[in-house]
Amino acid sequence: MPIRIFIDQGHNPSGPNTGAEGNGLREQDITYVVGMYLAQLLKRDPRFRVRVSRPTPETVLGVNNLTSLQTRVNMANSWPADYFISIHCNANVNPTINGSEVYVYQTFTQAYWLAQHILIGLVEQAGTRDNGVRVNPSLFVLRRTTMTAVLVELAYLTNPSDAEKLANDPQGFARGIYYGILRYFGFTDLGTLL
Repeated sequence: MPIRIFIDQGHNPSGPNTGAEGNGLREQDITYVVGMYLAQLLKRDPRFRVRVSRPTPETVLGVNNLTSLQTRVNMANSWPADYFISIHCNANVNPTINGSEVYVYQTFTQAYWLAQHILIGLVEQAGTRDNGVRVNPSLFVLRRTTMTAVLVELAYLTNPSDAEKLANDPQGFARGIYYGILRYFGFTDLGTLL
């Protein structure tokens, strides 16, 4: 039975729940592209089934921030997905802050273990700094999903070096998440499918 993974490309391209901006990049554009690359990798792998929250760059979910988040959660819960991966980009008023982090609802869970593997994959494949797995039970998509769920902050749009990586190598970020997923499941054929 294939493993069902729901990829949530964070934020909307316009209207409610748009994302952060920095160095000429918009979060919602980066998350869409990385999510689609990740979906392609997973679709080529017969061990997985995949769905995305935003199948087109123009897809807008919900009429406000809350319904945008609720729609994403409902899509995953009703499938039902086995795993939920929400993709985001970070921002900070301090442009020197950089790196990748992954958020989970609580420690010592399958989500925490998955998050650790995804973070290792991002650092290896995209060349970002490891900012660790962080616990944030207030995040809506982590609280309301009924499956193992992680929220991935790829890198900082507001950091010039991170922004360059996000703009020039979205495939590297997708590959990092994919490799992390493979390692989480104990699949050792990391090079054979790409």
